[in-house]
Amino acid sequence: MRFIRKKRRYENSNASSKCGNFFITAAAAASQKQRQKQRQKQRQKNGEESIFIRKEVAPLNRHEMRSTFHLFSTHFCLVLSLIRLSSAGKPIDVLPSGALDVIEEDEIFRIFSRNQTESASNFTFVDLIDKLRNHTTETDRNVWKIIKPEIHRTNPYYDNFVEKIDLEAKRLLQIVPAYDPAAGDVSAECKKDAEIFHRELAKFTLWALKMYDATAKMPSGLLNGNVNQLGDFDECVGTVGSQGIRGQYCLAYLQLDVDRSRPDLKHLHRLLHSHYALRSNVTDPGHRVPRFGTVNWAVCVPASCSFSDVEISLRNTLSKHTSQTGLKISVRVDREMCQIKDSRPLPWESIFVSLFLGGMLALTLIAAYYDHRKIPRSELLLSFSLKRNFFKLISLERPEGDIATLHGVRAYNAMMLLLAHKCMALLFNPYTNRTDMSEYLGKPWTVVGRAASLYTDPFIMLSGLLTSYAFVGRLKRTGKLDIKNEYFSRLLRLVPTLGALILFCTYVMPYLGSGPQWNLVVTQHASICKKTWWRNFLFVHNYFGFENMCLTHTHHVGIDTQLFALSPLLVLLLYKRPKIGSIALIGIAIFSTMLRYYVTYFKRLNNYVYFGTSIKQLFDTANMSYILPSHRLTVYIMGIFVGYLLRYLPKGYKINRKIYRAGWIICTIMFFAVLLGPAKMGCIDYVYDPTHAAMYNAFAPIGWCTLFAWIVIMHQTGNTNGWLSKILSWRGFMITTRLSYAIYLTQFPVFFYNVGQTRSAEYYDFFKLLFNFTELFWILTASVVLTLLFDTPFQNIKNHLLRKQTIREPTHGSLKSE
Repeated sequence: MRFIRKKRRYENSNASSKCGNFFITAAAAASQKQRQKQRQKQRQKNGEESIFIRKEVAPLNRHEMRSTFHLFSTHFCLVLSLIRLSSAGKPIDVLPSGALDVIEEDEIFRIFSRNQTESASNFTFVDLIDKLRNHTTETDRNVWKIIKPEIHRTNPYYDNFVEKIDLEAKRLLQIVPAYDPAAGDVSAECKKDAEIFHRELAKFTLWALKMYDATAKMPSGLLNGNVNQLGDFDECVGTVGSQGIRGQYCLAYLQLDVDRSRPDLKHLHRLLHSHYALRSNVTDPGHRVPRFGTVNWAVCVPASCSFSDVEISLRNTLSKHTSQTGLKISVRVDREMCQIKDSRPLPWESIFVSLFLGGMLALTLIAAYYDHRKIPRSELLLSFSLKRNFFKLISLERPEGDIATLHGVRAYNAMMLLLAHKCMALLFNPYTNRTDMSEYLGKPWTVVGRAASLYTDPFIMLSGLLTSYAFVGRLKRTGKLDIKNEYFSRLLRLVPTLGALILFCTYVMPYLGSGPQWNLVVTQHASICKKTWWRNFLFVHNYFGFENMCLTHTHHVGIDTQLFALSPLLVLLLYKRPKIGSIALIGIAIFSTMLRYYVTYFKRLNNYVYFGTSIKQLFDTANMSYILPSHRLTVYIMGIFVGYLLRYLPKGYKINRKIYRAGWIICTIMFFAVLLGPAKMGCIDYVYDPTHAAMYNAFAPIGWCTLFAWIVIMHQTGNTNGWLSKILSWRGFMITTRLSYAIYLTQFPVFFYNVGQTRSAEYYDFFKLLFNFTELFWILTASVVLTLLFDTPFQNIKNHLLRKQTIREPTHGSLKSE
């Protein structure tokens, strides 16, 4: 500072001269503003405009600067002597007496260290050559339209409009302050890059403005739930600044709490959080069920700042603004939620899996060529024929012993389950009218979407029905079961399709897109699968917790396989000892029902997604009841009884009219009681009652499945052929049956792909978002591809290896229906 004051005093004195100006410019390491003015005057004098390209030069270290200073001092003394000689005795007071004493060496080092090539005013020998060559004037040059943005690391117009830009920047940052990544005790590297960012932002440098612009700002509509701000993902990760600074996009989770003694804040808090449609906190796992109660807030920071740096700086910044208020904000930033633009090549695992999937496609085409040309080949090769498998997929011919109404029951529940899962996936996304959305969904009619668990129970029942029906048929023909072949058939039926999906979602899908929540709903699932895939292939993954499961939605594959492993014992007992077997199976079913009631009541669980349920309660319900086969035995045993009856009741068996009518009345009442009974639990003001939850979890599966079981029995025995039976037995549902296993597997990857790609909030329109036909098209397309490449070919191989008949009885592999 003393040096600068001396400089200003020298400039204002009458003793100033051109030599003095030269000295000041050189001794102060050519101040940016002074040199720029000199060059501007020179360009105006010559009537030309030259464009200089800054050269990136490594900053001098202290030793180099000291050598440069001594060399400069020697040259200065020589120049000063020449000036004295040329002045012919005229006294020139270049510096006031004692001036050199006050210019401390460290201050000059500091000036040299700041005067690096970041400024556009640095002038090199290359610039001089370019200046001498350039005799044209670019009057229409647009500096913001840059082919190579890395050329401009600072605003090239800043030195020309210093005062205006400083004033405009000051006003802007007073109105909308910039987020400071250096706030708090962050790393030195992060603090250094943050200072560069703020310095360049004050100059309106484009890359710094982009980072500032990409960070979320306070929006309108907060009281309507517009609290989730995703910023601009692509603008942030595409930013490249000076000194190697790159933009990093971080999505932080904020937990807002208020002083509960203030009803005014409580009401505002309720509106901000959209009436707590789902309660959550920052510690809940968010990759499977959305953290609806937390706020997602995006910040764009230098890539040198770690996720912990961002968390520290955010917490420090927010605490300054909330310390004197009734608002408390908790902050969490996860490592995987900080993303940069990844330019790394694909890992070899992804390349290998992609080649494998491509090879499977090529195999089906080659097999189709041989099949079409009638070229004799191995039956194993022709099992992959795309032509043969496609016609088998769309065939409407019923196999012998087909139970017609099962296809409609399966299709109806699959559609309802698809819509229920879609409703859950929609809650991941931000909406400008999220509070309106919650009020819309907080009505009794939403019971249809909230009862998602109900739509999975018929698949468990159908599994038991088909298994019993097939086993009893073989027992009646041969008197024995080849259990080894049954298990082998089951594995060959399920593993290839499931394995293909796991490979795709783990090694290929993470590289097919990007977005604010991509790492949460896509990459995190892939990371879990890399560690725990073996559990899925052993069909025990449902015992390790909902949050730690590879492809969580495949838990039903594990449940059904475990129940199937138990089924030979249950069916043989019922077949060999009908009375004892019936009593034993009924006892097991009652025990399973009591177990569901007990656990739900005393652990305060709820299998129904009521308004205001917590994420923790949903995960506890899944882990303690929903994904355990012991809690699903009731409906499975119902299916075993139905399959057994269908084998023993003749086709023309007539049921007494009174029993017939009573059966329809009872089953219909149970069906609507289960569907509409819990409607009040969907209301916005519902208060949790463990008795309601326990009754629902214990008896709802029975009531829901009873009607479908009754319809199957009545239609199969010829006692009814009404409109409902005709609809459910429509031949077109046979196609959905063949696709249903693949639809069950592919729906969540498609849902999560779209969630991960979402970049901004949209207006919530229930029917428009729920019935997304583009999304439905991709689910069906993916299901067809998975079925033709893996499902059907390996069923053909299974039939070939086991030497089964061409016209077979209905397969017991009910997971096809899921």
